[in-house]
Amino acid sequence: MGDYRTGVDAMTTLRLKSGKVALVTGAAQGIGRGCAQALARSGFALALVDVLTQELARTATEIRESGVDVLTFEADVTDYERAHTVVRETVSHFGKVDFLLNNAGKSAPAGILDITEAEFDRTLSINLKSCFNYIRAVAPVMLGQGGGRIVSMSSLNAHSGGVTAAVSRFAYAAAKAGILGLTRALAKELGPTILVNAICPGMIETELTKHVVLSERGADLVRNGIALHRVGTTDDIAQLVVFLAMSEPCFITGQDFVVDGLQYHL
Repeated sequence: MGDYRTGVDAMTTLRLKSGKVALVTGAAQGIGRGCAQALARSGFALALVDVLTQELARTATEIRESGVDVLTFEADVTDYERAHTVVRETVSHFGKVDFLLNNAGKSAPAGILDITEAEFDRTLSINLKSCFNYIRAVAPVMLGQGGGRIVSMSSLNAHSGGVTAAVSRFAYAAAKAGILGLTRALAKELGPTILVNAICPGMIETELTKHVVLSERGADLVRNGIALHRVGTTDDIAQLVVFLAMSEPCFITGQDFVVDGLQYHL
């Protein structure tokens, strides 16, 4: 795939002296937005990917106002060639990619008797193949530069098989479970140069869950099924993302971290 760093100008080199570069998919809102903001506060320059152009522009503007360099890409994460273009243009601008957060995903509420083949394929493509697309594109860059870290956003449903919430039926659970196998296998294949981990959020308050889950079931009912008696926030996920992105030294790879406040009967 070549050396993407060739031709990086002196201004790019100067810009990168004080920080690292992160690429975040699904960055327009929710967990992705929260993680992008936390990475920016931690000194990362950012490349942000999403199909929600207005929300993505809002997130990028907020981060730029803090003095951070941000690129944005309108991209469907299921598109393999587009993923490679995003990585190429990110490296052309910044000179490197230190951290990839595969956050893009989509719920699939249909059960086995109702789902169509196209819906099943699309669920796996958005939630699982997207991780392959961006890891395949970024791995040669990280190997070439001598290091990098990757985190993919799985779900508590990868362990539970799904619960009664609308976002957690079998196709979604299957795709998110696939991320765990992908993570463990690639941690072995890409180590020791690249660290690869996954995060399994439980009930996190986002634009989606506020309208689909919390409003339908009631926030009190949801909280009563969590040992910490609260719904998670995007900050709860972002703090772990930042740790996995930049902690030194780091002896953690091939792991998945459940962040759910001990969610036990939702």
